[in-house]
Amino acid sequence: MVNVILIAVCVLGVIGLASALILFVVSHKFAVHEDPRIAEVGNVLPQANCGGCGFPGCSGFAAACVKAADGGSLEGKLCPVGGQPVMEKVAAILGLTVEASAPKVAVVRCNGTCENRPRQAQFDGAQSCRVQQMTGMGETGCAYGCLGCGDCTRKCQFDALHMNPETGLPEVDEEKCTACGACAKACPRGIIEIRLKGPKGRRVVVLCNNKDKGAVANKACKASCIGCGKCVKTCEKFQAITLENNLAYIDAEKCKMCRKCEEACPKGAIHAFNFPPRKPKAEEPAPQDNQNNQSTQNTPTKEAEPSKAE
Repeated sequence: MVNVILIAVCVLGVIGLASALILFVVSHKFAVHEDPRIAEVGNVLPQANCGGCGFPGCSGFAAACVKAADGGSLEGKLCPVGGQPVMEKVAAILGLTVEASAPKVAVVRCNGTCENRPRQAQFDGAQSCRVQQMTGMGETGCAYGCLGCGDCTRKCQFDALHMNPETGLPEVDEEKCTACGACAKACPRGIIEIRLKGPKGRRVVVLCNNKDKGAVANKACKASCIGCGKCVKTCEKFQAITLENNLAYIDAEKCKMCRKCEEACPKGAIHAFNFPPRKPKAEEPAPQDNQNNQSTQNTPTKEAEPSKAE
């Protein structure tokens, strides 16, 4: 009986030893040697794993940067959370230089507040924009505007997006926004766009996403773009505004921020962000000739006195 037990123990020991040797040989033969620069790059990244860079997490972005460095350029690589300072550290590790990138910010392209776009129904179900989008038009008559359930706010890891209970719309905190794009991906109607932040944070945007014809869009929302094209005419010189599918769109790279389109819009759908208040226009004085003519006309003429008889 004892001999049987000893034999069993020896057999199991030999099998375990043989398995260990096989695993050792296989692990060395098929080992994947990771470039040490990947770990160095990963250490300077913010580890937000937001996916805003277009890669699955910070480790994936680090590997992509190292691979791109072998080609001699980091063009197209950007960490939106870390921004330019982090990319400069990455470039220093890889022995490259990186071009300065313009800062961006999330913009909610909808001005369908509770006042401009009153609710016509009440959705009795899961408070989710995606669920409402799949089941119908939501609680308003606009099939393109914000659904107001806050899916975008729940996806923001940086506390940069909050729902305004008075307007029913999400508001972006520009100081906290990293332009990672998570909110834009979460919006089922695509009203959130990652745009250039602009010099001093100034930019001009069409806050509407309604592609219906003018009469239909106007009925759904008081502040909707009706596709009249007046803004396009004011920007013929720079051609920064295009009109497609009854909706105007401003190209941030071409826009000179003269704000003439904002004045021309009859619906107030174009908004300028972070500009100083406009100065009131001074009244032009009346021409001098007109004033002289008026004073001459207002001066009474003396009647000729009758001559006295001698």
